[in-house]
Amino acid sequence: MVAKKATAKAEPKVTAAKKTVVKKAAEVKKAEVKAEAKAAVKKEVKKEAAKAVAATAVKKAAAKKPAAKKPAVAKKGVQEYKDVINWKKWEAHNMNWLYIEVNAGDLMTELEAGVNNIKTVTEAMLDSMLEGDTFIVESEKASTKLTVRYYCDNLSEERRKYSEVNG
Repeated sequence: MVAKKATAKAEPKVTAAKKTVVKKAAEVKKAEVKAEAKAAVKKEVKKEAAKAVAATAVKKAAAKKPAAKKPAVAKKGVQEYKDVINWKKWEAHNMNWLYIEVNAGDLMTELEAGVNNIKTVTEAMLDSMLEGDTFIVESEKASTKLTVRYYCDNLSEERRKYSEVNG
């Protein structure tokens, strides 16, 4: 019986020791799970941060691209338009035409399609007018509707400018 009592007392000690080991193992396991969860969360946060940085970089690049793609358009000057109008007048004169009618919108489209340079076109058209030339469609502001009839039968340099005569 003594042997039985000693084993009976030893059994609870072993069981208690097993329980302690099991508890510690469970705590270690929980700590490992928590560490793995934290590591997984850190990885996820890093991935999200990397995605956010990449998305921001893409947005910035996309925002810069249109400005980089758009070439600077060199608009034509008044003298270039005047040269074209005078060339048209001489062509008409050589074909024995009495006059030509030039529309500001059509002239601008002919020389610079897609560019709004109407102030320069109207200035050139008005400056190219000589004595006797008339307005078909007149406008106070620069407009694509401005239409001028240039007479081509007498292109002498002695002709006065329209602005000098009608001042």
